[in-house]
Amino acid sequence: MKIFTNILVFLAIALILFNVTLLDFKNPFQGDSVVAFIGMAASFCAVLILLIFRMSKKIEEKTNEK
Repeated sequence: MKIFTNILVFLAIALILFNVTLLDFKNPFQGDSVVAFIGMAASFCAVLILLIFRMSKKIEEKTNEK
């Protein structure tokens, strides 16, 4: 499970970096830049959700040990 979440986090970070390349800094709220912002926000949310999931699994393992 840890390898799977690591792969997903890596893919989400790669999507963030890809969407940064699509940004037009002269017109940040027009055309493809809006789509890039939405993609970056979605990828950032995915990273946060995966990190929360990983922490919850660690907590679950520690509570099952005791």
